[in-house]
Parts: sequence; structure tokens; C-alpha cells
Amino acid sequence: LEGATVDFVERVNESGFEIRPAVRTPRVEGPPTGELATKVKEVLDAQVNPAVAAHGGEIVLVDVQGSEIFIEMAGGCQGCALSRMTLKQGVERMVRQAVPEITAVHDVTDHTSGDNPFY
Repeated sequence: LEGATVDFVERVNESGFEIRPAVRTPRVEGPPTGELATKVKEVLDAQVNPAVAAHGGEIVLVDVQGSEIFIEMAGGCQGCALSRMTLKQGVERMVRQAVPEITAVHDVTDHTSGDNPFY
């Protein structure tokens, strides 16, 4: 739990403690390279980004570590209330179908910063 945030939340249909893990920020010296990075970039460019562009968003591959990828959401996707759903039900599903060797997709976006984050 090191670096995690724990908050008590009260919403319409739920209340309780919400734990948000610390963002794992990869240390990268430029865009990721290699076969796996190339395959993931192709999926993002051909399938994912055209869909999120309609909402003013963009999703970028930031790093590849083994079989795990790290992405960053920008534009309308940064801070969007549906960004978690977009990642899990859209981006991750599409990438894993096209590149089955991917074992995890991590969002390293700072959803609380920027000019107009949705959170």
C-alpha cells in the first residue's frame, strides 16, 4: 500500500473506504521500442485512437516492461469519469485480443492535473 491514497467516500448507492494505489511511473528515455511496442502502437493507432478521438482524447504507449504495457491518456480522456471503464473494457480488451502476449495494461495518467480534468 506504499504511496496509496485512502479516502472515505459517500456516493448515491455506496459509501466506504476507497483505496487508490500509487501510480507506477515508468522511467523511460524516449518512446518504447521493440516488437511488442510496435504491435501495441499499431492497435492504438488503428483501433483505439480513432474511437477516443471523437471525444477529444488520445491514448499513448509510454513504456513496455516485459509483457506489461504502460499507457497515458490525454485530451478528453485525461480525468474523464469513464476513463477506467474505457481502459478496462475498451483499450485493454482490444490490445489483448490483438497482442495476446500482453499480461497487464497500466494507466499512468495523472487524472487530477491539467487545465480541465473531469475528476
